[in-house]
Amino acid sequence: MDSETFEKSRLYQLDKSTFSFWSGLYSELEGTLILLCGGIPFLWNVSGQISGRAGFEPEYEIAQSLVFLLLATLFSAVTGLPWSLYNTFVIEEKHGFNQQTLGFFFKDAIKKFIVTQCILLPVTSLLLYIIKIGGDYFFIYAWLFTLVVSLVLVTIYADYIAPLFDKFIPLPEGELKQAIEMMAKSIDFPLTKVYVVEGSKRSSHSNAYFYGFFKNKRIVLFDTLLEDYSALNKEHPEGGDGEDDDTKSKVKNKKQGCKNEEVLAVLGHELGHWKLGHTIKNIVISQMNSFLCFFLFAVLIGQKELFAAFGFYETQPTLIGLMIIFQFIFSPYNEVLSFCLTVLSRRFEFQADAFAKELGKAKDLYSALIKLNKDNLGFPVSDWIFSMWHYSHPPLLERLQALKDAKQD
Repeated sequence: MDSETFEKSRLYQLDKSTFSFWSGLYSELEGTLILLCGGIPFLWNVSGQISGRAGFEPEYEIAQSLVFLLLATLFSAVTGLPWSLYNTFVIEEKHGFNQQTLGFFFKDAIKKFIVTQCILLPVTSLLLYIIKIGGDYFFIYAWLFTLVVSLVLVTIYADYIAPLFDKFIPLPEGELKQAIEMMAKSIDFPLTKVYVVEGSKRSSHSNAYFYGFFKNKRIVLFDTLLEDYSALNKEHPEGGDGEDDDTKSKVKNKKQGCKNEEVLAVLGHELGHWKLGHTIKNIVISQMNSFLCFFLFAVLIGQKELFAAFGFYETQPTLIGLMIIFQFIFSPYNEVLSFCLTVLSRRFEFQADAFAKELGKAKDLYSALIKLNKDNLGFPVSDWIFSMWHYSHPPLLERLQALKDAKQD
């Protein structure tokens, strides 16, 4: 890592840390003020007035809950907008990552809000209905419902939701596609399609992932990951069609992305997660935690003191109970769980690197990790306590050290 890139990485991480501190502080202050000033019961009463005008009497709790949810998410979107704008058009722009125009940003934000509501409101209404009619064992039915919803969303996300925001195109025939198919076949990965997503319209950060259940697996590569494919590496002549209305065209002095061999090494790591069962293990852990949370919710939902503490003295709405228990009561538990999952994630990352090493990709993964770190301006030095708590992926130097012996061999 040359000194210039090192300094750029240092300044980028400082800016991100400063932003994270102030945005986090604002979030805490906002949440505290909402609680102290009775913001939650106030919004609930406003929701009741709106649903009443629409012809829904107070006994129609689900209708009032949906209005409350819509207003709450709208408030969150509005108050979070300045922070999102600053992060995108100041920090990311300053360090050369932002590829969006202001118009693209707002169209994207509105589209995300609408899609979120189209999913959130129907799912929440059905969940509340199940809790209402489920009897003493409603927590089992509620858990099964959320399990089905999560599996459906995972299945349809990349095919029907993600294309609403980014363009997905099949990876063109060539050496890279053939090599990916051969590698997938060698480990019995049931690959059906390989896509390239135009992530460069949004940001110059890079990524890769796979999705799908059973025999219908698909791989998605960000165009910013591919040195030969990234739009950010292509020069656009003046007066040409290189710059459109929604995105900026920024030509960098240095090529971004990885060579084909390095892309295969990165995919070897990702496929290692599948081969070693990391995806299934994460789903099982998530669902065990979800079941536990619904069970504890069933135990606590009858405690009127919980509702009174948040300003609900006369009524105990189910949605408010979910919010109080899951967001506030479980907060210490969620912090401990998050740390445990971070530790597990780091372990999985080392195992996936080792899997790529067994495929003979150690040397290419070594160079790919360095390239990706440079492209994303990742700072290679980290405090071990801070990284242990916050970083779901091991620091770069630790991953390189684990690969070093194999690379030298």
